[in-house]
Amino acid sequence: MIIEGYASLFGVADAMGDVVRAGAFAASLQRRTAVLPMLVEHEQRLLAGFWESAREDARGLYVRGAIRDDQPGAARARRMLMRGVDGLSIGFVPLVAHKHALGRTIEEIELLEVSIVTHPMQPQARLALARGLARAA
Repeated sequence: MIIEGYASLFGVADAMGDVVRAGAFAASLQRRTAVLPMLVEHEQRLLAGFWESAREDARGLYVRGAIRDDQPGAARARRMLMRGVDGLSIGFVPLVAHKHALGRTIEEIELLEVSIVTHPMQPQARLALARGLARAA
């Protein structure tokens, strides 16, 4: 199953007040030699597949990947998608961040993983496409 969408949006505050700036992922994506893990709810034991493509555009971080049936979190990820869950969330370490009254402005991020989540911290971080999903009638 192929899924894709925005895992993070630039200039949009999340529920903690954090705002990611454009270019924050660039160095991390350039350094990355392995494919990016796709987890379920940030649980390391629930690897569902891999994000084969992660790129910044004018809007944010766009990811495209595949849920792989041979991974321990694949069945749970598929069940979530069948229920209409479409949230995405980044697992990261802030490398350059500046505190402000409502949270942080994050200038550089070390991206560790992107998860399929029920409640994303950034409400607009959502899947745009889930190809191969057979919905029950």
